[in-house]
Amino acid sequence: MAKKLTDRRPTHIHISKAKTHNLKNIDVSIPAQSLTVITGISGSGKSSLAFDTLFAEGQRRYVESLSTYARQFVALMEKPDVESITGLSPAIAIEQKSGMHNPRSTVGTVTEIYDYLRLMFARVGIAHCPDHDTALTAQSVSQIVDQVLELQEDTKIMVLAPVLHNKKGEQRALLDNLKRQGYIRIVLNGENRELEELECLPANRKNDLAVVVDRLRVKSDNRQRLAESVETALELADSTVNITSFDQDEDISWMFSSKLACNICGYSAPSLSPRTFSFNSPEGACPDCDGIGHRQVFDPNRIIPDPELSIANGAIKGWDKPQSYYYQLLVGLAQHYQFDLKTPWEDLSSEIHDII
Repeated sequence: MAKKLTDRRPTHIHISKAKTHNLKNIDVSIPAQSLTVITGISGSGKSSLAFDTLFAEGQRRYVESLSTYARQFVALMEKPDVESITGLSPAIAIEQKSGMHNPRSTVGTVTEIYDYLRLMFARVGIAHCPDHDTALTAQSVSQIVDQVLELQEDTKIMVLAPVLHNKKGEQRALLDNLKRQGYIRIVLNGENRELEELECLPANRKNDLAVVVDRLRVKSDNRQRLAESVETALELADSTVNITSFDQDEDISWMFSSKLACNICGYSAPSLSPRTFSFNSPEGACPDCDGIGHRQVFDPNRIIPDPELSIANGAIKGWDKPQSYYYQLLVGLAQHYQFDLKTPWEDLSSEIHDII
């Protein structure tokens, strides 16, 4: 099938009777998938053929597929004076504007190519384990139970069904449905709550909600009970289950999926969606830069050029005046953490540096 699709690609771009500007009924055939150079004397129609004919028609075909919102950012060129053009792919060119400083606005977002890429990655992409570079495969209930039972015996765990992740809305219908099914406890934004206490969720924030399906101890005798609880959570939370500890001595938070998981280490990932590949979404944005592409950090060497000075003697300019607001804050800080403002900066510990 792949070979047939490849063979059907046009081998040439055929232009018939081009009459834009200086062109006089030009017929030309240009090889596709190759680099072609157009040469000629000044005024022979090189730009008219390449830009005003070829690109203008390719851009027109592309813009016609865009939404009304995206079209306002793409200047539509005039239809070229040509009888026919065949074998031409859609084309795009964006003029660089120095006035736009929004890092979330790129050529890909403005032209909506980014939307097509995210959709393609979500539909045909294959998730891999970051540690073992193996494709993530579905985990069965028995595999999940086997991994949980490897924990130390008598460990107290909760079987959670994450039904909401980073979603807004009061979710009244969902809460009523959970109450009718007999569930008692939930974990809302990391806090254990009684389901009866809630009539609705905070509508002005994005909420994470997990239903407590079961609470039990890790024992071989509880295998059947654990399997039933895991199966219930998978059905309730669209093939996802979260195993956490409610023992203060343990810190366990495992996410399992019956759709995507590593067979070696158990690493699990949610099903791929377009939001997974969006830097404008919390699900796909880089956690370090929040999808902006850069981080703002302090350079200690510029803030404190002379580490031999103490804070009281001007190590940090502007913070060395006893009557200033910041100096008074530092006095209280020094009393609380027991350090001296007259000690040279380089003699203070790195912990005190971070605190300041």
